[in-house]
Amino acid sequence: MPEAPRSAVDKALDLVEAVARASQPPRLTDLAEEVGLHRATAYRVLVDLVRRGWVLRAGDRYLPGTAVLHLSSSAARNSLGALAAPVLTALSEHTGLMVNLQVPEADRSRVIDVVRPDRLAMISSLNGQSLPVHRFAGPLALVAALAPADRVPYLRAAEETGHPLDGPDGLLADIEEAERTGFAVEYGRNEQPVASLARAVVTRPGAPVCALTLVGLGPDFGEARLPGLRERLREATDELARILEGPA
Repeated sequence: MPEAPRSAVDKALDLVEAVARASQPPRLTDLAEEVGLHRATAYRVLVDLVRRGWVLRAGDRYLPGTAVLHLSSSAARNSLGALAAPVLTALSEHTGLMVNLQVPEADRSRVIDVVRPDRLAMISSLNGQSLPVHRFAGPLALVAALAPADRVPYLRAAEETGHPLDGPDGLLADIEEAERTGFAVEYGRNEQPVASLARAVVTRPGAPVCALTLVGLGPDFGEARLPGLRERLREATDELARILEGPA
């Protein structure tokens, strides 16, 4: 089997990931075939991974090593979701709305955590789903916080669906408005009568880390209430940015 050109780091990570996601401890041949490496190459990389504790060898099978287990435990404590959870909970309690946490991906965003009050149980949480920029406030807020050159994949993905980029109803106008105000607002574009308000969390200009989105019913985002929701969301995103930056 010809090997695709990849770095030593890529090969090692491919093997660690293959061991971690296996339904039962795999053998060398299984791993080499799954990640597309020659058996001898896979073996050489696995020897180093075993030595460093990333993989544990048990006979002719391989299991996640102690380094992976320690990393998983640390990640559970220090992951973005864990750090953001108190902020999401407090924001939902203060507003009575659903709050989700989204991170940017190649050409859309992905929801990685949600706090949803009982009164909004009829609204899908979208947890774990990837969202396009032209239909949701979260990815719109993230794209508006990106440097213009980094927006291209998101614009291309929207354009491929037939969504207009130019004109008063185009995506570029939405991005410009979100960039100007710092907030993205969406009324029923994905699902009636659901509305949402999002703001990016930015610790470095042009590189948003994530976004917080308030989600509820249309009347929840009426003109009288919208300024207060913006302020609550601003406070929450600023607080999360401070948490991510750590002590001064």
